Amino acid sequence: MILPSKHIPAEQALIGVGAAVLRYIERQQTITSLWDKVRDEPVVGTFERFILGLDFLYVMGVIDLSKGMIHRTAI
Repeated sequence: MILPSKHIPAEQALIGVGAAVLRYIERQQTITSLWDKVRDEPVVGTFERFILGLDFLYVMGVIDLSKGMIHRTAI
């Protein structure tokens, strides 16, 4: 479910969710404000998938959480 495969399209894989969420992280913001922006994205779907997408981006080192604010890391 993390990567697309023969039976799982990219839109349903967590890498697709992470890509959709990452487009909305342009500056520091709270999880709530980010959720308000991405909640209508069909790829994201539910809050659970949103959090899993954030977890995936965090584990990959693409985003960080500091003082309650999400921001992109300097990769």
